[in-house]
Amino acid sequence: MNIRKLRTAATAIPAAALALSLVACGSAGPGGGDAATMWGLTGGNQASLQKSADSWNKAHSDQTIKLDFFANDAYKTKVRTAVGAGQGPTFIYGWGGGVLKSYVDAGQVDDLTGFLDQNPQVKDRYLPSVLKNGQVNGKTYAVPNNNTQPVVLYFNKDVFAKVGAQPPKTWDELMALVPKFKDAGIAPFSLGGQSKWPDLMWLEYLVERIGGPQVFADIAANKPNAWSHPAVTEALTKIQQLVDAGGFVNGFSSIAADSNADQALLYTGKAAMILQGGWIYQGMKKDAADFVKSGKLGFVTFPTVGGGAGDPKDIVGNPSNFWSVSSKATDAQKKTAQNYIKDGMFNEENTQDLINSGAVPVIKGVEGKLEASPDKDFLTFVYGLAKNAPSFTLSWDQALSPAQGDAMLSNLDQIFLKKITSEQFVSSMNATIGK
Repeated sequence: MNIRKLRTAATAIPAAALALSLVACGSAGPGGGDAATMWGLTGGNQASLQKSADSWNKAHSDQTIKLDFFANDAYKTKVRTAVGAGQGPTFIYGWGGGVLKSYVDAGQVDDLTGFLDQNPQVKDRYLPSVLKNGQVNGKTYAVPNNNTQPVVLYFNKDVFAKVGAQPPKTWDELMALVPKFKDAGIAPFSLGGQSKWPDLMWLEYLVERIGGPQVFADIAANKPNAWSHPAVTEALTKIQQLVDAGGFVNGFSSIAADSNADQALLYTGKAAMILQGGWIYQGMKKDAADFVKSGKLGFVTFPTVGGGAGDPKDIVGNPSNFWSVSSKATDAQKKTAQNYIKDGMFNEENTQDLINSGAVPVIKGVEGKLEASPDKDFLTFVYGLAKNAPSFTLSWDQALSPAQGDAMLSNLDQIFLKKITSEQFVSSMNATIGK
């Protein structure tokens, strides 16, 4: 499994930040004492993480974990603010990349290299290429904690049958489907544009297909004017052409991905397709069980682009999510965190819970369990994507520094809304290089 690690230069996050008032949902463990604190995301792996923390607390009354969950968008703001102020949770949930490097540069997370050396059974359980995504300058500051999550093109088989269409294998075929679905009163694509980060999946894949992975590798390496690569401009142009053609559901800029409203448009037949992460399968399995179990949900990789230099097997997304351990935690909290990472994660129960939820754990030896799952079609598809990908590019907003990632999402939102041109986007982003 060859998953490329992106090494990015990033700036340290500020030490002081405004306090945020955000409501968490769900918890495990006592609220006081020296309990280790853990923040996770709602949806997706929430149930398996909750069960894991509950099981740990039941068996380790002297090393408890207090777990709280936050919606994705709120979490990303909250955790960066808290960590920047030296008040992050014991377990810092992340994606690796430039954001992790910013924590390392600010001295906010522990070096776990020695811990892994002392516990080789922990290090050896992971797919090595995934584990590398938690490294900065050759040292490990984060360990994978759940499943591999490539971005997938999902489609509603019933809707496709209604118009007599097949899932697109090329960009031209994708564009040709737009008027077919519009004429049938169906939105070609759902999109949670209010959340902004779902927009990014379109740019990531188009740049990958047109120019190959080196285009973003140069951007992530902060090479001067790296955003000026023709593949970026062509990708932005194609996005705006798709917008002009009416490719996205009306009002996409007011649809929030955190509420799963974008997924609902797919399984209720209001939209034919959605480009989203592997994690939404878990949401649809829970919210639209009949749709998933009946085989009405289809999934394919992103289409090729004529004349593009990228390998069709290249994928984008999240090799995994990760736990880092806060350097500001107490010694007791750090000990709890290390013991949980060693014994509480990816044990038999936790691994099976992840698979049962519709996820592919990032550890060795799970092929048989995937084949035995009622979700084996999707799980083996995802596992095959990750295993066979020459390049697995980390989601750009996580691979870049926080400042660059925020600027990119803001400017890309303006691209989808047709408020700026491709050239303006490129100019704005070149100005963020090195920041």
